[in-house]
Amino acid sequence: MNATTRKAYKHVPGYWLAVLTLLAALAVSAAAQDTAFQLDPAQTSVKFTLGDILHTVRGTFHLKRGALQFEPASGKISGEIVVDAASGESGSGMRDRKMHKEVLESNRYPDIAFHPDRIEGPVANQGKSSVKIHGMFSIHGVDHEITVPAEVDRSTDHWSATVHFTVPYAKWGMKNPSTLFLRVNDSVEIDLVAAGNVAKPSTVSSTQ
Repeated sequence: MNATTRKAYKHVPGYWLAVLTLLAALAVSAAAQDTAFQLDPAQTSVKFTLGDILHTVRGTFHLKRGALQFEPASGKISGEIVVDAASGESGSGMRDRKMHKEVLESNRYPDIAFHPDRIEGPVANQGKSSVKIHGMFSIHGVDHEITVPAEVDRSTDHWSATVHFTVPYAKWGMKNPSTLFLRVNDSVEIDLVAAGNVAKPSTVSSTQ
């Protein structure tokens, strides 16, 4: 289309509406592109809290690998967050050996993983969002369907998410380590803080 033709079209009813509609469609298409979230082990922490009669036990696990891909238009999310089960520690060698041998059986089940499949609620391109994340949580060799609340904070090239949920480990078939003189809860509280870079889907790779 030459300059004369474009000038003529500018006076056709609906021309500018068509232009604006095209620009809006392009903007929506760009915003709806898949987004890849890489997890940085240095910025990611997994903490657990277990109550007993005498005091509260607190400990940590280490991230093994993780990468997520999010489709804003549909709310679908895929990928995984995998924690090293054998890395769990609470500051007491005796207690930790009991946890790994009798409860987690970490030699037999080395991974604790979350495989999300959808996000409920909109995720802002910039700033904070309160959403719920649905997926499968795998521990002790068994998958469990869960939905967890999450606070997501996103910028152009960085993201973070804070998640808190309860694992009813005894109900899920793991041994309660209580003894005659020490009674602990049947569930453990998990606090996950995940963070990393925002990347194009073609460049995303799992953290090794």
